[in-house]
Amino acid sequence: MVGAVPKLRADTRADRTMSGARGRVLRIGLISALVPMSLTLVQCGKAPNPAALAANSQANVQVVAKTNTQVASGDTFEDRFPAPQFRERFPSASESFLQRQMSDFSPKRAVQQPQPEQAPYKVASLEPQLPYKRPPREDLTTLVSMKSSAFPYFGNNPASDAPFLNISKGDRRGHRSYSGRVYWQDETYSDSRVLVHVPEHFDVRKPGVIVVFFHGNGATLERDVRDRQLVPKQITDSGANAILLAPQMAVDAADSSAGKFWQAGGLKRFMEESANHLARLTGDPNCARAFANMPIVIVGYSGGFLPTAWSLEVGGISDRVRGVVLLDAVYGEMDKFASWIESHRSGFFVSAYTRYTARRDRELMSMLRQKGISVSEDMDGPLRPGSVVFVETGEGITHRDYVTRAWTRDPLKDVLVKMSATPALALTRVASTNPSASGR
Repeated sequence: MVGAVPKLRADTRADRTMSGARGRVLRIGLISALVPMSLTLVQCGKAPNPAALAANSQANVQVVAKTNTQVASGDTFEDRFPAPQFRERFPSASESFLQRQMSDFSPKRAVQQPQPEQAPYKVASLEPQLPYKRPPREDLTTLVSMKSSAFPYFGNNPASDAPFLNISKGDRRGHRSYSGRVYWQDETYSDSRVLVHVPEHFDVRKPGVIVVFFHGNGATLERDVRDRQLVPKQITDSGANAILLAPQMAVDAADSSAGKFWQAGGLKRFMEESANHLARLTGDPNCARAFANMPIVIVGYSGGFLPTAWSLEVGGISDRVRGVVLLDAVYGEMDKFASWIESHRSGFFVSAYTRYTARRDRELMSMLRQKGISVSEDMDGPLRPGSVVFVETGEGITHRDYVTRAWTRDPLKDVLVKMSATPALALTRVASTNPSASGR
């Protein structure tokens, strides 16, 4: 027992020692926590830094200047936190969440939505439901080889009744022209192509006309008739219901030989073959008869006077020729022109000339006046059946440019416009492509 007491005392002293240590630790921790808080409370009691206040004041002034409002010196709660407006308290239906009921979350049977009414089926028919409408097309300009074109030609020259190919060199044959120059058949007289032009607006079902164009010396269809003289373009720009046929004459040669158009019925055969080609090119084989009966206007430029004159004299269809236009082309054959004019008073005749052909044109005018045929010397009046017009063009108008510039620019276009304006000439103007086109 005596030994027990000292042990109890030792434990008691040990407990006191540990309890004292814990107390010291708690006091130290409490002091460590309270000292920073006291420093913060002391700082809160101090006035704000002047520099910071000045900066905040300047910011408030800038905001007030932007809003044009004055801020009271005493900031209140209401100033800083204004009461919400009605629309902010109660959003509109479009701004609100979708209100749902408990029943919306209950399982439902799928509801079959009504199917859109389907259009009734169409049964294929052997007959078209709508009338056929021809698809739009562009101008057609092409070259077509024709047996009845001017060349090749192996007949006689009617002026001398001698073979046209009057010279040979080995197997090669050629023609010696009036100037003495030799042109070989394989180079100059073997091209059987014809320039065909069908404007986009052409309508075979309406009254129309076929323009047969005989080019002059030293020409080709592509380089001269199409690109330089713009004959297809003039026909299109006229708006007339007209198409073009331009046979290749002597290729790029100073020669006016007429070839097959020298022969009796030459123009008739040419127009018959052309009708079939035109029907095929326009996509309607049934319109060949319409082309075969369509009126004709012959245009001869320069050396083209010779095939023009012989076509009128022996071509076989002079009654279909509704008009003749000579562009600086009266170099001879006046008797043939005068004969056609006298016997075809329902057609018209126009001859425009420069000083190079002035003498022969005046001679032809004299021949006609002696026959009692009235002659006009300007193109200002209307073009009517029986019109005979001679137009002298002044200085500055060159022979080379005569197809595009004679008494007016684009003389062929001007003739077709005047012809279209005369119902008696039975030509429809189906397109008005140029409102300024002359209608004198």
